[in-house]
Amino acid sequence: MGEFDLIERYFKRPALRADVGVGDDCAVWTPRLGHQLAFSADMLVEGRHFLSTVNPHHLGHKSLAVNLSDLAACGATPQAFLLSLSLPRADEAWLAGFSKGLLELADLHACELIGGDTTQGPLNIAITVMGDTPQGQSILRSGAQVGDDLYVSGHLGDARLALEAFRGTISLPQAALDLARLRMECPTPRIALGHALRGIANAMADISDGLVGDLGHILNASRVGAEIDTSVAAALMQTGQLWSCPEDLAMTCVLSGGDDYELVFSASPSVADQVLMASEASATPVTRIGRITDSQRLVLLGLDGQPVTLPLQSFDHFA
Repeated sequence: MGEFDLIERYFKRPALRADVGVGDDCAVWTPRLGHQLAFSADMLVEGRHFLSTVNPHHLGHKSLAVNLSDLAACGATPQAFLLSLSLPRADEAWLAGFSKGLLELADLHACELIGGDTTQGPLNIAITVMGDTPQGQSILRSGAQVGDDLYVSGHLGDARLALEAFRGTISLPQAALDLARLRMECPTPRIALGHALRGIANAMADISDGLVGDLGHILNASRVGAEIDTSVAAALMQTGQLWSCPEDLAMTCVLSGGDDYELVFSASPSVADQVLMASEASATPVTRIGRITDSQRLVLLGLDGQPVTLPLQSFDHFA
């Protein structure tokens, strides 16, 4: 099967909102009136971001999900994406599973595949996603205010727990391993929550490299500090319902594990009821984990409310 047969069979679809979609030198798109465009790009490399044994359907899902998570963090609505795919060979069974997982998630969020590129080489998946927000309503990292409450969506730490199990550093009961692996391979982009938080959240980021590291981007951009209640954070692992995780490992997984693709955001205490309504409207749990301070540093608080020091380091591709 040649390159263009591959595209035609697995990735070419009729243009919906695009003026020109897959099949020309460029895709052409007309923005919606009164909206700003939001763009993000992510690359997944075999051996760095995923295991060679991953289910291709899950990998297709995750490849788009990590990009949609960036749009969620901005409060943006997904519109379209470009896919660049490097493949060792044209494996039809692999392509069928990968494209199915990718396009099922795309359809769920009405996000149209409008172009890209394919080549032969090491397995590498690069996606550029485009969304939009009403003019002036994007939620950025730079808006956190001193006194804001600090929240996270969903659950944290389970993906890192799966990684530790695959590395052989821990042994998990099968039910806990299955759940942790699903959290790692099939994250849920919090698009609905991102929409619901427009006009409520002052600052937001997605948690891809670990809570401490990604919250740090908000603190740096907003020139503020934060306090995190570690006793609350430690309870955020979904697998905690199935397995009693040692406290030090739970702290590492939740605070710096990465691959969570949840949202961390700040909002004024005066809109706490609106945060709760946004959570309910989007069917996404949110947990208050701390507050924004004027210290310009991140402080972790223990059970007694006193600062604690933990050896944490979020993911860095070049560290």
